Amino acid sequence: MKIKLGLLYGGKSAEHEVSLLTARAVTQAINFDKYEVYPIYITKTGEWRKGSVLAGPAETVETLKFGEAASKPNNISSFLPIEGNDLDVIFPLLHGPNGEDGTVQGLLEVLNLPYVGNGVLASAAGMDKVVMKQLFEVAGLSQVPYVHFIRKVWRSNQEALLQQMEESLKWPLFVKPANLGSSVGITKAANREDLIKAVELAFKYDRKIIVEQGIVARELEMSVLGNDNPRCSIAGEVLPTKDFYDYEAKYEDGTTNYAIPAVVSAELLKKMEDAAIRAFKVLDCSGLVRADFFVTDKEEVIINEVNTMPGFTPISMYPKLWMESGLTYPGLIEELITLALERFEEKQQLEHSKDGE
Repeated sequence: MKIKLGLLYGGKSAEHEVSLLTARAVTQAINFDKYEVYPIYITKTGEWRKGSVLAGPAETVETLKFGEAASKPNNISSFLPIEGNDLDVIFPLLHGPNGEDGTVQGLLEVLNLPYVGNGVLASAAGMDKVVMKQLFEVAGLSQVPYVHFIRKVWRSNQEALLQQMEESLKWPLFVKPANLGSSVGITKAANREDLIKAVELAFKYDRKIIVEQGIVARELEMSVLGNDNPRCSIAGEVLPTKDFYDYEAKYEDGTTNYAIPAVVSAELLKKMEDAAIRAFKVLDCSGLVRADFFVTDKEEVIINEVNTMPGFTPISMYPKLWMESGLTYPGLIEELITLALERFEEKQQLEHSKDGE
């Protein structure tokens, strides 16, 4: 019997198109002899649409957009493609809010369905850059200085916040929505005028933003895979030809170069592995994480962030690093599904009554 796998993609998020690219890439790598693949598309307005079993890889992104909205959108099981028959496992290929932030993970937990990737806590904490950094601090990980605030405080205390940032941080500054990925809404600011514009742009995407001090350093990344005993890939280096590694450089214009593997010493690689595993564990991650670092010329390892649902597009770092480490793209998908089923099976052993009956 084939395993019934639901691919969940799209989403009510600024990263909707990135999710579609990821879904298409996964369909081109998955083993259709082993899996019955059922597409579940979430539109930009949040409608859940179900498709028929895929006969093979999706040729284009457009073929992944289809169908009518679920007939009973308030019924939490209405999106399941097979009436009266649960899927064996879900692969959420969702980036950003309403997908990567623990909301969909919570739904799948309520449905008692196995799913690939991080759980509710890790997804929520990994999506919120402020909470993530606060947990990194608990783990003793080095970070760049930063300031964070919400829209309401900015509106009532703009001058005080600007003064705080100018006094506690050094130019240039990077302004980011707290709950978004793929470099959407991120701006580099070199002066107060730029900073104000950058803050206003970031507030279009989130009610909370974070402002980080820029740093002169190499940008290195590492992929992490596993549940309770995660392991790391080799390191890769991002070599952007633009001012910084923005959305267009990641997904559209192909201007970014990569060094895979990165040229690093054995000592530096060990320090990165240690930091990546500590970050993985302090967020209680499972399945997959891409850990992003700044490395100074003195080989100080500074964690930037982790991505709990890194892209699977053809130019994405996460699968590339594993491929260079000896794990093929189809093999990576297989292992992620296996990890999801193992985690689900472990959860089923928990007692749900005080007497253990």
